[in-house]
Amino acid sequence: MKFSLRLFLVATVLAFAAQTAMAHFKLLEPASWLVENDLGDPQKAGPCGGTNTDWGKPTYAVTKAVGGQKIHIKVQETVYHPGHYRVALAVNSPNELPPDPKVTTRDSERGPQSVSAVIDNPVQIPVLADGLFVHSMRPSNPMPPFETDVTLPNISCKRCTLQIVQFMAEHGFNNPGGYTYHHCANVQITADSSKPLDKGWPAERP
Repeated sequence: MKFSLRLFLVATVLAFAAQTAMAHFKLLEPASWLVENDLGDPQKAGPCGGTNTDWGKPTYAVTKAVGGQKIHIKVQETVYHPGHYRVALAVNSPNELPPDPKVTTRDSERGPQSVSAVIDNPVQIPVLADGLFVHSMRPSNPMPPFETDVTLPNISCKRCTLQIVQFMAEHGFNNPGGYTYHHCANVQITADSSKPLDKGWPAERP
């Protein structure tokens, strides 16, 4: 009986640890630049997904959009974790994307655990929106997708990189990715000629 109880307790602890060490999301709109499985993997590595052993398979999807107008963002959190989302845009290369959110951590028996992350307010180039879909309570039912519209800058680029990242609170450090999961989309933006161009963005390289 004691052995059975001990085995049950160990299994319960392991299951809880596995549950708290994971968080996943799928990028539903715009179309992801990588093929995602049902959980949204591979998504750990920054700036745009993949892992140390799986760089991911490209979809070659390109979403067309008009500068100065809104683009629809839709994500499905497939494994719950408290946290929030951020959207950023790179004109020429994913290397222009910002670092992952700066995280405050606490010590635990399993190593550092994330507590919170900086939310830019107001946002600055290249971030378009931050602090999206803040949530901290585990749902009792399957989570509906998170959706919102984000305004694009009025610029032109043949292959911009739109990045959506998820900061995860109460999470251990991942290698790679730290406390953030990453997805990107290839977006072709055509500036609206009836509006002035937005300043401050990098010039598109030929």
